[in-house]
Amino acid sequence: MATGQLFSKNTQALFYNYKQNPVQRMLDFDFLCGRNLPSVAGIITPGSDGFHKLFFGQEEIALPVHPSITAACKAHPTADVFVNFASFRSAFESSFEALKQPTIRVVAIIAEGVPEADAKTLIAYARANNKVIIGPATVGGIQAGAFKIGDTAGTLDNIISCKLYRPGSVGFVSKSGGMSNEMYNVLARTTDGLYEGIAIGGDGFPGSTLSDHVLRFNNIPQIRMIVVLGELGGADEYSLVEALKEGKVHKPVVAWVSGTCATLFKSEVQFGHAGAKSGGESESAQAKNAALKAAGAIVPTSFEDLEAVIRATYEKLVAEGAIQPVAEKKPPTVPEDLTAAIKAGKVRAPTHIVSTICDDRGEEPTYAGVPISTIVEKGFGVGDVMCLLWFKRSLPSYCTKFIEMCVVLCADHGPCVSGAHNSIVTSRAGKDLISCLVSGLLTIGPRFGGAIDDAARYFKDAVERGLSPYDFVEGMKKKGIRVPGIGHRIKSRDNRDKRVELLQEYARASFPSVKHMEYAVAVETYTLTKAANLVLNVDGCIGALFLDLLSSCAMFTKDEIDDIVAVGYLNGLFVLSRSIGLIGHTFDQKRLKQPLYRHPWEDVLYTK
Repeated sequence: MATGQLFSKNTQALFYNYKQNPVQRMLDFDFLCGRNLPSVAGIITPGSDGFHKLFFGQEEIALPVHPSITAACKAHPTADVFVNFASFRSAFESSFEALKQPTIRVVAIIAEGVPEADAKTLIAYARANNKVIIGPATVGGIQAGAFKIGDTAGTLDNIISCKLYRPGSVGFVSKSGGMSNEMYNVLARTTDGLYEGIAIGGDGFPGSTLSDHVLRFNNIPQIRMIVVLGELGGADEYSLVEALKEGKVHKPVVAWVSGTCATLFKSEVQFGHAGAKSGGESESAQAKNAALKAAGAIVPTSFEDLEAVIRATYEKLVAEGAIQPVAEKKPPTVPEDLTAAIKAGKVRAPTHIVSTICDDRGEEPTYAGVPISTIVEKGFGVGDVMCLLWFKRSLPSYCTKFIEMCVVLCADHGPCVSGAHNSIVTSRAGKDLISCLVSGLLTIGPRFGGAIDDAARYFKDAVERGLSPYDFVEGMKKKGIRVPGIGHRIKSRDNRDKRVELLQEYARASFPSVKHMEYAVAVETYTLTKAANLVLNVDGCIGALFLDLLSSCAMFTKDEIDDIVAVGYLNGLFVLSRSIGLIGHTFDQKRLKQPLYRHPWEDVLYTK
């Protein structure tokens, strides 16, 4: 292992199995240290995506959520620390996968109780591949003024009192996370503070040893003295004894092994950690302390004397000029969270709305990052604006022209269809424009206008599954589902819909591929053998061609296309275009001063 520094002010981590408090504490520490970059690059929640909102100082940020370790590593190639908050039941699988990622250098396993066989497998792989494991059963580690893992060093108050917001001159390593917090306080009182601290974890087989980190500290120029806190049980401390004897450590090492009280008990004693239990004589705290002292470590006579010994060692190094005490600085004030700040009168409130398509905070609004003035100056049309606001990107001109054609062709279909009828009736009731428009829009659904979305979904599924038109149609029939996008009340084999012909003609001439439309035409060929009016209608044509637009323009991933179809973007196209006609019918009735509409009684079947 050896080498040197693990972390820096630019270190970023991937956080597995999201826990809000540890992540927020990492970000608060970042702000306290004056970092410009959040130390958490992304969060991994298997099977999920999206983001979590957290604070980075006074600013609220959105940390991306990734569905897998591989996806997170690909999205954040510079994040080389993996902070694993998985339970002991799944810590092995997730840690092992992280170790296999070429971008991950350090894995911190927080869970306690990882099976020993699993821990040994992780350790062997890490050592063979020059990776570092901190834990299992660890609180993590910290480089003062730069980076910390999860809950390391506790609360902000403790971090500030321990002066961990700026680097000192001491390297510290321990098995215990709780004792690490206590020792950071001791170091702040007796020295110029911590440079780097590691809690290797209390399980029987830690991923890295005390001596691993002591040898690392020996290679870090900023570390001038080393403090080690061991505990009874196991033989880890003896590897440090050997390193000291062999002269591999050239810096003063103050060491103490806790658990000397175990000799007061008649039977074997198990302390808090799995590895902290009294065994043979060599595993006793007394034997380890004696061995460390004989090897050259500075060992106090008791834990109570440890603080005085650390102080004396530090002051000697200062007197010899080996340490130039770090100048003190005042850390920034980290804003308190809402629940804690109400009583104190200090509040930072989370946002309630998230927007990714536009921004109106600057000199002028932008659509997907494009200023409105640029949109006008470059002659963007309605189709271009729809692409920016709906798809968050500019699409080629043949795509935007197709979208505009759809808007034109679907704007209205006469006064008798349900949407127009509702708007007309509402307008004649004296209602305002918005009420009239909404009354018409509310009729859009599975039976009116919704066929575009459904046609796209079913045609897409059939093409992806490689179904023949026969299998597709007959399969739908067995399910009792009419094929969306097929059939018309007026149009037929001998009286084709001109709108469909225009769209097909344009797509064949402009689109790189029209495989979905050709599939829809093949379906139409089969349905026409059943009835002359089972033609491909404009809804089905638009649904199929929109799939061709998305898949052939090379600007959308498969997942994005799936989302667009699932969310209902194509229905949005119908809603937008038909709104033009509904508004027209509303204004037409008001301009004509039409009276309140009453349906004629002779058009109603009155029956029991």
